[in-house]
Amino acid sequence: MEENIDKLQKMIDESKRIVFFGGAGVSTESGIPDFRSVDGLYHQHYQYPPEVMLSHSFYEAHTAEFFEFYRAKMLYLDAKPNAAHKKLAELEKMGKLTAVVTQNIDGLHQKAGSKNVFELHGSVYRNYCQRCNKLYDAAFMLNNTGVPKCSCGGTIKPDVVLYEEGLNQRTLSGAVEAIRRADMLIIGGTSLAVYPAASLIDYYSGNKLVVINRSGTPRDQAADLLINGSIGETFDKIH
Repeated sequence: MEENIDKLQKMIDESKRIVFFGGAGVSTESGIPDFRSVDGLYHQHYQYPPEVMLSHSFYEAHTAEFFEFYRAKMLYLDAKPNAAHKKLAELEKMGKLTAVVTQNIDGLHQKAGSKNVFELHGSVYRNYCQRCNKLYDAAFMLNNTGVPKCSCGGTIKPDVVLYEEGLNQRTLSGAVEAIRRADMLIIGGTSLAVYPAASLIDYYSGNKLVVINRSGTPRDQAADLLINGSIGETFDKIH
């Protein structure tokens, strides 16, 4: 493990345009459950599978049930950034890291101080009225009951990408450009199972591809450095 940390440190020292691509595993160490681990959402018992309850069609057809699940399982407003979030923000401040591309919706990268964050799947901290576009914060959504309504009477929808919905094109383009220009790409805390997000890795053409994850990913064979372990603990050893 120490040898791998030394290799990672050397790669970071030699790089000027690092991009980090992360998923749910980055936030599990902050107490936010992911979908696929043993105690993740897929292993909890609901009337419908999580991917159904977080789909656009379920939102439209069973709006009250959607919000009941959303409040219980998607809003972790007290969660704090961990060592990985903090180190990435520090690398950006040092001028080493140019962007964070995340599949997470929890806002922890911004809480840690990261500025250039591409949130592929949106954020729980942005919510808008579907009728008049008035904005509401996450606390309003959490402290509401039933279907949250705007002062105009419209339904307030979280600005998160549900299953069956497309990614925001401006966010997608920015992420692609950042990855394309990167001289080092660190993939962390993601099984790379969710598309189209996982396909963005294909835009990287450099020779410093790092994968840090507890379980295997489809990119392990292509990695220039593979670390099977905790992303928080790994980043905690980087200076």
